[in-house]
Amino acid sequence: EQHLTAPEVTDFHALPGNGLSAVLDQETLIGGSMKFISSQVNVPATLSQKAEKLAEEGKTPLLFAKGGKFLGMIAVADVIKEDSPQAIKELQNMGIRVVMLTGDNEVTARAIKDQVGIDEVIAGVLPTQKEEKISALKNSGHKVAMIGDGINDAPALASADVGIAIGAGTDVAIESADIVLMKNDLLDAVGAIRLSKAVIRNIKENLFWAFFYNSIGIPLAAGLLYPIWGLKLNPMFGAAAMSLSSVCVVSNALRLRWVKLGKKSSSENGTDNMEQESAVCENRTVTSEIKSDVTESEEKTMKTTLSIEGMMCGHCQATVEKALKGVQGVSEVVVSLEDKNAVVTADESVSADTLKNAVVDAGYEVTDIQ
Repeated sequence: EQHLTAPEVTDFHALPGNGLSAVLDQETLIGGSMKFISSQVNVPATLSQKAEKLAEEGKTPLLFAKGGKFLGMIAVADVIKEDSPQAIKELQNMGIRVVMLTGDNEVTARAIKDQVGIDEVIAGVLPTQKEEKISALKNSGHKVAMIGDGINDAPALASADVGIAIGAGTDVAIESADIVLMKNDLLDAVGAIRLSKAVIRNIKENLFWAFFYNSIGIPLAAGLLYPIWGLKLNPMFGAAAMSLSSVCVVSNALRLRWVKLGKKSSSENGTDNMEQESAVCENRTVTSEIKSDVTESEEKTMKTTLSIEGMMCGHCQATVEKALKGVQGVSEVVVSLEDKNAVVTADESVSADTLKNAVVDAGYEVTDIQ
């Protein structure tokens, strides 16, 4: 029987110029970008060409060296969410210029820019430089909203006029932001901006009509118009008029309930509802058939534990529970906000991928399934 022991890694720290350093087996191990590693050791020309090609594909090359010798290279890439291009387009339709701040190299950043349609890319920036770019935009007269989810985004989120943190982001980013999206969905940022604009417009409308209303009603109630035109206001009518003013203001504010936040169109929602109703009917039919067959054996059940990121409050907990209970074949769901997981009891026919997709569709991230 052979036992393998992992090597001890010590003295791990960041280096200037997008690099990391650690001591492994009493030798210095460094990793980082092509520019950084090339300044430390000799990188083969073929690897340089390969790294450039990977960057053009939207991947970030990471190179490693140990003891002054080049070891190798890996490439990592962030998967672009399906709704990101739509969110970018809707922001642009509102007259908002979209700028991406990233620590990736410029070639990789431009590849992402072309895929999602971003207006401008500022690449190769460190966390402190992100904050400097935000401050520069503000000093030039722009109103800046920053959307981020990582530790590196925290200074920029705090510096922006409006900081928006993704619900599944780090605690530091959430604490630094002014707005926290409950779900891991970029379209919610679009909805937040639209709702904010609608609220401001509603406030201005209420202020206008209140000023217009009182500029007529107050002189009339005070009797200032009586000597000129003989107009006066009975106190009972004055009280009724003030009540009517409050009703008008509240009614105008309630119109915010119908603000479109950039989600699915009504036709798509209608289709989803029809599919859900059809699924319910099929479920009832299957249940009826099972109950009518007294000789059929009881189906076996199994428990699945899903580790979920993004749950922050009781509302999130209820949303995840509702999403999982909506999966056909699920009999019991226990969601723990403290442990950030959900224990699902379901038929053996219900796959783990089905449960994961239900949570992801609800706007949360599944990190582990057991």
